[in-house]
Amino acid sequence: MMDNAQLAKASMNDIVFEGRNKAYGAYVLRRLYQRHVTRALIIATSIFALLVFFPLIAQYLKDKMPKEKEKNLQENVLMDAPPLDDTKPPPPPPPPEAPPPPPPKLTTIKFTPPVVKKDEEVKKEEVPDQEELKEKTVATVTVQGNTNAPDLTELAGTGDKVVEEVVENKVYTYVEQMPELPGGGGQGAIVAAIQKAVRYPPMALRNQVEGRIFASFTVNPQGDVTDVKVVKGLGSGLDEETIRAIKTLPKFRPGKQNGRAVSVSFTVPITYKIQ
Repeated sequence: MMDNAQLAKASMNDIVFEGRNKAYGAYVLRRLYQRHVTRALIIATSIFALLVFFPLIAQYLKDKMPKEKEKNLQENVLMDAPPLDDTKPPPPPPPPEAPPPPPPKLTTIKFTPPVVKKDEEVKKEEVPDQEELKEKTVATVTVQGNTNAPDLTELAGTGDKVVEEVVENKVYTYVEQMPELPGGGGQGAIVAAIQKAVRYPPMALRNQVEGRIFASFTVNPQGDVTDVKVVKGLGSGLDEETIRAIKTLPKFRPGKQNGRAVSVSFTVPITYKIQ
C-alpha cells in the first residue's frame, strides 16, 4: 500500500494499477494516452490553420511577384509600292480572235422544164407487186445469180436422221423433257396416282405390315409403262400390289431428248400405312 506522501505524488494510473502487473497493455496505453491526445491536437490545429491561411498566403505571394512590362504596341505603317522598272518590256498583247469560218457554198441546180409528149411516145412502166419483191434483192445494178450452186433438195429430209444420230437408243434416267401423266404434275402426281390405285392386301393387314416400297418402271417412246419391278420390298403381298397399281397408270406423255421421244426410267417410293 502507498502512504499519504506517495498518494499525493501518484497519478491516477499508479493508483488504479497499484499491486497489479504494469506490464499489462492497458497500463501502457493509459500512460501514453495524454501524450497521444496532445500530439493529435497539435497536428489538427496546424492543418486547420494551414487551410485557413493558405489562400491569404497565395494572394500575398501573387501580389509580390513582379509584373511583366507591357509591350509597346506600334501602329503598322503601310509602305509605298516600289516604283515600276521601266527597263522590263511590257507583256505581249493577247492573240487576235480567229476569224469566223466562211459560209458554206450553195449549190444551184438548174431547173429542167418538163417536156410534153404524146401518149404514143410515152413508155409505160409497170410497178411490180410487193409479193414479188419479198424474195428479190433491191440494188442499183443488175445482180447475176449463182447458177452453179449445188442442188440442196436431196438434203431436205435428212434433218431427222441427224437428230437420231445424236440421240442414243437407250433408257435415260433424266432427259430435257421428262415423261408426265396427261394432267401433268411431275413425279409427285405419278406417286399420288399409284397411292390412289393400291389396295392393302389382307395378309399385310393381318400381320400389321407397314413401311415404304421402292419400285422402278420405264416409260417407252410411245408413253407405255414397261419393265415394272420392285427395288426394295416389304413382302406380305405388298410388292405384288405395288406392281399391279403401277401397271394401271394411264398412257404417259413420253419424254424427249433433242426433240426425239426416248425411254425414261423412274424410281418412286410407295408408302403403306394402316389407317
